[in-house]
Amino acid sequence: MKNIKYVHTNLIARDWRSLAQFYIEVLGCRPTYPERDLAGEWIDKLTGIPGVRVRGIHLSLPGYEDGPTLEIFEYSPENDRSDGQAINLRGLGHLAFHVDDVEKVLEAVISHGGRPFGEIVKKDYPELGLLTAVYVRDPEGNFIELQNWKR
Repeated sequence: MKNIKYVHTNLIARDWRSLAQFYIEVLGCRPTYPERDLAGEWIDKLTGIPGVRVRGIHLSLPGYEDGPTLEIFEYSPENDRSDGQAINLRGLGHLAFHVDDVEKVLEAVISHGGRPFGEIVKKDYPELGLLTAVYVRDPEGNFIELQNWKR
């Protein structure tokens, strides 16, 4: 088990292009081409969904040249979670981004169709420094933590 490497986190979107644009414009992600348009027997077998079509893109995460990506996919047929979302549900909880200015990025999130969740907090950890953080939701409701650490 020596050659294990984390490669991506997947978000399923209603509108993959719009959601990818949010992460590009607000959080500095970069498209990694080619765009994906997956269909056929092989993807039906992989997903267990007959006649599925999966479209989307991988985004390079800020701060990494050849690191893990954020994979944003849209499925047809789609399957929407109707149970609502809460920060403490099992499964994917949130994505976290270190930013220079939490307040300024929060404003960008809101101006690009996202919304705040909770309040901006500041917590001094003597051994780590000052944490400034807030949870937000992207335009499709996924949770993101915006954080800044200062020593």
